Amino acid sequence: MRRFWLLFAQTVTIGLAIWFIVTTLKPDWASGSLASFPLHIASSHVTLHEVAPGTPTPGSYREASRRAMPSVVNIFTSKEAKQRSSPFLEDPLLRKFFGDRGDDPDEKQASLGSGVVVSSQGYILTNNHVVEAADEIEVALADGRNASAKVVGTDPETDLAVIKIDLPNLPAITLGHVEQSSVGDVVLAIGNPFGVGQTVTMGIISALGRNHLGINTFENFIQTDAAINPGNSGGALVDTNGNLLGINTAIYSRTGGSLGIGFAIPVTTVKNVMESIINTGHVVRGYLGVEPQDITPELAESFGLTKKTGAIIAGVLKNGPADKAGLKPGDILVAVEGKSVADITDMMNQIAQLQPGSKAKLTVLRKTRETTLEAVIGKRPPMKREAQE
Repeated sequence: MRRFWLLFAQTVTIGLAIWFIVTTLKPDWASGSLASFPLHIASSHVTLHEVAPGTPTPGSYREASRRAMPSVVNIFTSKEAKQRSSPFLEDPLLRKFFGDRGDDPDEKQASLGSGVVVSSQGYILTNNHVVEAADEIEVALADGRNASAKVVGTDPETDLAVIKIDLPNLPAITLGHVEQSSVGDVVLAIGNPFGVGQTVTMGIISALGRNHLGINTFENFIQTDAAINPGNSGGALVDTNGNLLGINTAIYSRTGGSLGIGFAIPVTTVKNVMESIINTGHVVRGYLGVEPQDITPELAESFGLTKKTGAIIAGVLKNGPADKAGLKPGDILVAVEGKSVADITDMMNQIAQLQPGSKAKLTVLRKTRETTLEAVIGKRPPMKREAQE
């Protein structure tokens, strides 16, 4: 019996060795021999697991895009541009020689941008620089419809404008809560870059409350690295639920294209400006009538200040609200209505939010001594670009 098992073991070992050599040197022989075995697998017994149609891919923002894209429109504008005639033709002798050609015909200049439908009544938000001085404004919706638009009102100081179209069943976007957003949150930018058509790009919120950029008079930007290019101006910056967080307005670029630094006007500012324009045709802001100056380290040292916050009053408009309140050049405004003033931008934003005719308590440092003044806030007049508040 033992000899039988030894013989069996030797036979199996030799067989495995032969099989190993064949599969190594002649694998086609082995596959051919396997094919001859009667192995049958019924395909009906194989279970395949497929993703159900419409199931979102992990990490996808298709639902946010689906909700927001119908509300974002393309804006095409045109305006007449006077052709400059040749200075040589202003000479009567040359005009006689070349013939009197008359005035050069006007040339139409076209530009493009984006906008966001904020009301089913036809109100659309965009940038002021998109529609500024335009003779004709054409709006193209995502559903293929087109309509001419008229300007309801503009606010150059925030670079916002409200236009209106007359079409039924307009898809209005839902306003989000930017105050609940944080750096690192994912956002989507929707617009019409370079006129290629509606495009969605993705990035994060890189910073909040950006100012001192010299873009607008009032600045409180959302900074994002979502790609924003020419043509995106006036388009939407939305959260991952498709809610509007801001209006894309500018980029930092040395090439004209996106370098990952884009800026959007937050929806809090957008809402205030939009409601004011729709209700009154313009934006009403508070006004103090001073020329402020930021506190530099040198000025802080000369004034004997321990803190570098506040705004130095460099000038006071005669008979203006600040003058009547007793504010003087050299005073340092450190708080408005109990809220501390960080710098010029912060001061201008705080004063602008006050209602004309209302009274406001101003906390100032005068020769290092703190005093409180009461001012009746005036109505801010149309402003030039220089900083005057």
